[in-house]
Amino acid sequence: MLLYVTKENLPFFEALASDVRLEVIRLLSGGDMNIKELAQAVGISSPIMLKHVRKLEEANIIKSRMVNRNGSVSKMCTLLVTEYKFQLPFRKMNLHDCHETHIPVGLYTNVEVYPTCGLVSDKEIIGQLDDPRYFLEPERVNAEAIWFTTGFVEYAIPNYLTQKQRAEEIEISFEISSEAPGFNDDWPSDICISLNGTVLCEWTSPGDFGERRGILTPQWWTGNQYGLLKILRISQNGVFLDGDKVRGVTLEDVIDPAQKRWVLRFEVMPSAVHAGGLTLFGSKFGNYQQGILVRTFYKKEE
Repeated sequence: MLLYVTKENLPFFEALASDVRLEVIRLLSGGDMNIKELAQAVGISSPIMLKHVRKLEEANIIKSRMVNRNGSVSKMCTLLVTEYKFQLPFRKMNLHDCHETHIPVGLYTNVEVYPTCGLVSDKEIIGQLDDPRYFLEPERVNAEAIWFTTGFVEYAIPNYLTQKQRAEEIEISFEISSEAPGFNDDWPSDICISLNGTVLCEWTSPGDFGERRGILTPQWWTGNQYGLLKILRISQNGVFLDGDKVRGVTLEDVIDPAQKRWVLRFEVMPSAVHAGGLTLFGSKFGNYQQGILVRTFYKKEE
């Protein structure tokens, strides 16, 4: 999950400032436990444990539900996310300014996909599953998750740079996973991501995650639940995926500042070693409250 280091997220960091709560997180990483079980494992009373659990709930680190076990009702606790990424505010300051574009996952401009495939909004399935024709359905703009086994989708990124603004870096972030029939946490897929026809990276997704419900995924949905947040950065120093350099192509190789739009492409080729499909998640599905987020950092020229 992506967290910005801001005052709004202070409850999250405050929730971690406790040995007891850190131990609760460690225990829940091994599976769900109720209040009594947690209290006994940590060595404190159930009422005190309940206070710690509420602090973790307020920070959206865990969630709880009442369950009936052996004729008695208990509060069962679940760890929501096991991976967090933190975004510090200094990047935008160092690069002066940026144009930010939020692209819904259903707002693609070109598509060619093959089953298994489908689209879903936060309320319902769009069209018919495993029928690529419905990827042209106008209702697709409301999609919060799209998936396919092989093929591609393309998104148009508007170029808002003026003549006096010089691009320094482009950052593209998105939540993505593989696409297995049903779901399978061990389902590798080789996903190719390109910009304006230039390959930025070829990343192997480890699986199609469905054993744990996504934080934002609606309760009625029983398919793939969430993905991994990936952050691509293209600068004069090359292409970086989650901070690691993956290609030597530079920003000048990829974009033309005079073009009115740039084209971002996600693709799984039939010839891939692991042709395990892909799923893209929107702001109301998965673990991250965003679709495809594009930031173009620039400097002003005199």
